[in-house]
Amino acid sequence: MRSVTIEPIKETIAGLMQDWAAQKKRAPPDDPWVLLKKALTKRELRHIKVSYFRKGILGLHVDSSSWLYSLNLRKQTLLSKLTAKSAGIKDIRFRIGEIK
Repeated sequence: MRSVTIEPIKETIAGLMQDWAAQKKRAPPDDPWVLLKKALTKRELRHIKVSYFRKGILGLHVDSSSWLYSLNLRKQTLLSKLTAKSAGIKDIRFRIGEIK
């Protein structure tokens, strides 16, 4: 019987895992909440909730009309920040709704 060496297989798997990890770091995050955490303050995040994310449109529920107004004033700036981090976001739509 011959002895089978496992070292080449281990090296191959280790190389594949490193490549996969590097690709994962380079890929833009798909989770809109992760992007919002980078673009908004903690105070602002307490007043919104992601409602949906379809076909490049991010729908957000806002807990009051004053926050809706405030976020609408900053919509273009926020959209610019989000599109810089992920090309998948094309528009943001705000609605008043419950935040739980």
